[in-house]
Amino acid sequence: MRILGLVTLSHDTGAALIDDGEIVSVLEEERHSREKHTIWFPRRSVAALMGEDGAKLAAVDVITTPWDQVRLRRTFWNAVFGKFPSSLHLIRDSAHPTQDGAVVIMNTLLRFGLWRYFPRAKMPRIVGVGHHESHAAMFFVSPFDDATVIVMDGFGDDASTSVFTGAGNRLERQWQGSFFDSLGMVYTLITRHLGFEVFEEGTVMALAALGHDAQVAKMRDIVRLTHDGQFTVDMSYFDYDRYGMIQPFKRKFIDTFGPARKRGEPLTQHHKDLAFALQSVAEDVIVHVAKAARARFPSRNLCFVGGVALNCVANARLVREAGFDRIWVPPCASDTGAPLGSALYHHHQTLGAPRRTVLTHAYHGLAYTDADIETALQAAGMTYRRLDDAELIAKTAQDLADGRIVGWFQGRYEIGPRALGNRSILASPIVPGVRDVINARVKFREPFRPFAPSVLAERAHEYFEIDQPDPFMTLAPRVRPEMAARIPAAVHVDGTSRIQTVEQAANPRYHALIEAFGKLTGVPILLNTSFNKQEPIVARPEEAISCFLRTEIDILVLGNYCTADRPPASAAKARAAFEVIEVNTRGGE
Repeated sequence: MRILGLVTLSHDTGAALIDDGEIVSVLEEERHSREKHTIWFPRRSVAALMGEDGAKLAAVDVITTPWDQVRLRRTFWNAVFGKFPSSLHLIRDSAHPTQDGAVVIMNTLLRFGLWRYFPRAKMPRIVGVGHHESHAAMFFVSPFDDATVIVMDGFGDDASTSVFTGAGNRLERQWQGSFFDSLGMVYTLITRHLGFEVFEEGTVMALAALGHDAQVAKMRDIVRLTHDGQFTVDMSYFDYDRYGMIQPFKRKFIDTFGPARKRGEPLTQHHKDLAFALQSVAEDVIVHVAKAARARFPSRNLCFVGGVALNCVANARLVREAGFDRIWVPPCASDTGAPLGSALYHHHQTLGAPRRTVLTHAYHGLAYTDADIETALQAAGMTYRRLDDAELIAKTAQDLADGRIVGWFQGRYEIGPRALGNRSILASPIVPGVRDVINARVKFREPFRPFAPSVLAERAHEYFEIDQPDPFMTLAPRVRPEMAARIPAAVHVDGTSRIQTVEQAANPRYHALIEAFGKLTGVPILLNTSFNKQEPIVARPEEAISCFLRTEIDILVLGNYCTADRPPASAAKARAAFEVIEVNTRGGE
């Protein structure tokens, strides 16, 4: 049974292929189109999996999408006519912050896209799977036989929060919140109010560490906890149920929290305090829902999924306070994993197939050969060396110990929004100022943004207050006070770190590099951030080379090839090409 999960005209389009329950590939279209969070049909991803002419579609039994069309249409039209006539604004595309209103005819649009780009291919039937069911289906590749599964995002097809119970190859939804009682939507709207873009919620989470509790009480009036383990959003502050993103705030919100910050304006203490209040209340809500679920349902395991589950600071509180023995968040908890989830749900829940695999690593993207790498280096006019495995690890570890910044490109790229050691920019956590250097000269982003320490799984407990693995960088535990001075570049202002525990079996080469660095320095940790500069994480060797040439990364390592060469003509060409890509992708296809 081969199932192809697809999504289009919703943010983070992509494709996922499973074969008898085993994950073959999960591809995000943005990695190939170079347009962040693209909504366009994932033709490049489909072509990579099915062939340029789509011939392999003949071997696919069914295509799944992570939207239940009947449920979604009912919810959409209920919302459109819910507060008539002003709610008619919800029909406008500009009312939707992260997805086009056309998802209500998703199956038709998918079939049209397949016919358009692969006109001669045999078309399998298309099955719609509920959006929250698609998120919840990540349980089927979790390490648990049973679990409580919490889904929280902006909007699904009929809810923004759902709680499921999972056992074996079965999921059952136990309750769902009201559609507009959306913690994800509130976080997104206030992110915009603070002058950031949709999908920059993680920036606000980092900014919150610089704030104080001056506005927490007022924020608690917006999102109120209820005695039954749920919560409500006070819509006297918001108009997103009438106007979406066109006019999301009522006067009461502006009177209470002040006018919106324009992008580029200075961040004042007021803005930092507002971010602190938002993050604090979001954490309270998440912990409240999880505690109630723990009290009501028997499993001592928790799967947390949906875009809200990317809030690693809140997740660390779940570990400490929710009462579960173990918490698991997949690397593609957001909609980047929805195509995979829809395929898994159909395979296990609908067809009743037994579970066969556990998601132990995130490396399910595309890989590139030595020939691909050499061709790209030669096309860029760069000199390079090819080293054997031992030489490569030893040299790169020494470069890092000497304070150099390394662009690290290996194997198959990661699924989800975070680099986990195959498409990473690496540095020493021992050097106090290296974080500022990377933010200013490599990433070109806000100076308060932290980086993630990748730590040998067997040594994590020595440096961080954590007693479970976190291979997907989904938790931000506290750094042990006695260790903070040893890894100053890895410690956020609030004393936490968003960590990645690295096991040898999951990524032998990355584990070996961290181990070698540890032998040189005494610290088995590397500073890790995604390999990109205000663009999607690099996928191909050409993109890694371009990013290297446009930034102040010191060393570039592609597979077993390394270089520090930066020909002036090649660097200028890379900058010019990137500017063209920015212009071409801004308006989509």
